[in-house]
Amino acid sequence: MRLSPLQKYILRSCYFTPPRAVSRGGFAKFYDQQKTKPKIDDIVNIITKSFESLIDKGLMVGYGVRTPKKWYIKEVKLMPAGRKVARKLLGEQQCFPFKLKKVSK
Repeated sequence: MRLSPLQKYILRSCYFTPPRAVSRGGFAKFYDQQKTKPKIDDIVNIITKSFESLIDKGLMVGYGVRTPKKWYIKEVKLMPAGRKVARKLLGEQQCFPFKLKKVSK
């Protein structure tokens, strides 16, 4: 299963909280580490789409308000399958954005 870096960040951060619903406010901190940050409105949309994708994969449960056209997710909670994937992610080695220079002889 392929996960984006944001989805991996969400799973890891939910894994370390007690098994209860987590508010969506803290997930915007993911973009504090990025050099080029999207606009605030784009960040909200990106996080929402990541939540929806994780919910569709069966890794999370979302709590919020349902309107006739859209879900407004306020809190999320890991399911047992999500805990298993998050535990696996903790064992993975992270990749760093190093740029390799070619050395000519």
